[in-house]
Amino acid sequence: MPDLPVLKVYYDGICPVCRRDRARFERWAGEAGRQVAWCDVTEHQETLRQKGIDPRAALLSLHVEEEGGRIEEGIDAYVLLMHRVPRLKPLAWLISLPGLKPLLRRWYDRWVRERLEREGRLP
Repeated sequence: MPDLPVLKVYYDGICPVCRRDRARFERWAGEAGRQVAWCDVTEHQETLRQKGIDPRAALLSLHVEEEGGRIEEGIDAYVLLMHRVPRLKPLAWLISLPGLKPLLRRWYDRWVRERLEREGRLP
């Protein structure tokens, strides 16, 4: 498999679901997983600020930085990450569909806010 460009994933490392998703991704990605750098948003707040991202916004939504510096967030970030895993490519295509993507975004945003509120960490 050719080397893929490195992705930096800014995720909530305190969140148990997020940590499980990361472990599952690493398992499924195999060699491609080596080209992903996982960055806990609570430990990389200054880096995020330097990139123009409010750390509170990063806590509310997954952010993925491509090697060239372009940053995707939310569902688009998940799609970018899922393209690294062959078994997830069909799901990445599905969640990118114009009719489904906005619905998933609303559900995801609500789920994250409710989780953070339950944990007493809602910014």
